[in-house]
This record gives sequence, structure tokens and C-alpha cells, in this order.
Amino acid sequence: MARDWSHLHALEEGLAREKARLAIAKTKREKLFREVQVSQLEKEIKGEKQFLGLADLPDMSDDDLLAALIA
Repeated sequence: MARDWSHLHALEEGLAREKARLAIAKTKREKLFREVQVSQLEKEIKGEKQFLGLADLPDMSDDDLLAALIA
């Protein structure tokens, strides 16, 4: 059975949008709210990765991955 990655992708896109909103937040209250939203999305992404069996994979930047593939 093929894995459905759509939920993970939606969560990651939502996280990117929420981080962008945090970056332009003007008031302390809005910043706090956005920080909570980002934290919750990060936790949800972690859980989704665990569900998909990706929790054991190391986080690597694109440069690190390329270096590992070339080596």
C-alpha cells in the first residue's frame, strides 16, 4: 500500500505560512500567538513523520544530503 504524503505536505506548507506570519507580526500578543501556532504545527509534523515511519531519519540540509550522496 502506498503512503499518502499529502497530510505531511499540508502541515509543512502551513508551518511555512505561519513562520512567515510570525516574521511580520507587529504586536507582542500576535507574536506570542504565532509562536504557539508554529510550535503546535512542529509537534504535529513530528507526529505525522512518526506515523509515516520517518521519525528515525536524520534531519539534513540540502547541502548535507548532497555531500552524503557524492561521498
